[in-house]
Amino acid sequence: MVVASRFNPPFSKDGIGAVAHGTTHTRQSKSVRYLNPKQRSGHDVKVSVALYPGVKVEKVESVNHRITTSTISGGKKVTLSRFDKIPNKDFVLRFQVAGDTIKSNLRAADSYFSMVLYPPHNLASLPRQSMEMIFVLDCSGSMSGQPIQQAKSAIRAALSKLHPDDTFQVIRFSDNASTFSDRPVTATATNIRRARGYVSNLHGMGGTMMATGIQRALSFHHDENKLRFVCFMTDGHIGNEAQILNLIHQHIGASRIFSFGVGQAPNRFLLHRMAKIGRGAVGFLSLKEDGAQVMDRFFASISHPAMTNLQLDWTGAEVHDVFPARIPDLFVGRPVVVTGRYRGNPPESVRVSGSVGGETQARRVGMYSAGFDSESLPAIWARQKIAHIADQSMTGIGRANAPDRIRQLALDYNLMSAFTSFVAVDAARRTKGTTGTTVHQSVPVPEGTSYQTTVEN
Repeated sequence: MVVASRFNPPFSKDGIGAVAHGTTHTRQSKSVRYLNPKQRSGHDVKVSVALYPGVKVEKVESVNHRITTSTISGGKKVTLSRFDKIPNKDFVLRFQVAGDTIKSNLRAADSYFSMVLYPPHNLASLPRQSMEMIFVLDCSGSMSGQPIQQAKSAIRAALSKLHPDDTFQVIRFSDNASTFSDRPVTATATNIRRARGYVSNLHGMGGTMMATGIQRALSFHHDENKLRFVCFMTDGHIGNEAQILNLIHQHIGASRIFSFGVGQAPNRFLLHRMAKIGRGAVGFLSLKEDGAQVMDRFFASISHPAMTNLQLDWTGAEVHDVFPARIPDLFVGRPVVVTGRYRGNPPESVRVSGSVGGETQARRVGMYSAGFDSESLPAIWARQKIAHIADQSMTGIGRANAPDRIRQLALDYNLMSAFTSFVAVDAARRTKGTTGTTVHQSVPVPEGTSYQTTVEN
């Protein structure tokens, strides 16, 4: 994953700055050293993925990189092409499982369990509920150029998907926030035409004062007869993530948040957490994708949810430390993963109930054992618990001891975290003196990011 620079509100120094290769002093407490686009570091990357989802894999793709795919027992093996190894963009792997119905599997061993629900490939036959769409577009300087053009294309495509009984709003933010209308308006042909013109005239400049966009987006009165979706289109290049996530936690209400990371190196931590707190999902709009096609898939997903308001019955098993604590809805293309621990005998099955097309339905998920590697279950659980502790600390719950708890979990389960890391030691040469020396490693500018506007002069 590529780390891009971050914008912080005035007087804050918690962000990550961007400076040129060879620079020694920076305005931020931390900074990334970027190579000139004509320079190369010579540090290439290798990626190899063994994919065992527990059900048949139908399609594997990576929009940012060229890959080679082969079939292995129980899954797929994916490797990065030798012609695409420059570390200047995130490696994103997507896979699709076959099926016209919800697929699932439950695995348990040594007091840990994990359950995955895969939604059907298509649910167009289900009734479509009226929606209230709030589009929030990041118009800061880091979005200028191709990123904002991609995001605008996606919003214009989404507007064309709305039905006459839907309502919508468009919000832009940079140094401040402004709206297309005083309140969500009905999706008439006239309103959609006006909104498309409003979006076309937006451009990227200024800082990323995302808190103003969050407050505007979640402050509108909600029509309880409509599903309310808030779609954030941003690269997320900010340093005050805790403030943003706390605002969402306080004001989310009945909204579902779908965060779209725009560009080749978005702030994945922020975008994933926004969607998690908002009971939605995260998507990524690569500069190599068609924004309209991404929105087509998004609307196919949210217009016909596979199951909402999920409830789990462990059929008598004694389970605890189940994560996520708040189960998200099940949308096409976005599986739900639940992990936890048990005492005594493992759960032989789980009863999953929820709303499907306006009706309450239930299904039973049984144990899956084919090609099962139980060694991965503790790490899956520990990652979810670390994320839970981090989310709580951002709202003030357990903030004082959160670093110690996360550090200990990461050490116990051999995981990287915000407070632990895997260290590579270069023994080729020894630095001068008797103490350690910090060596800044310059990296390429993320693909699609302007070197001239990103790097401090």
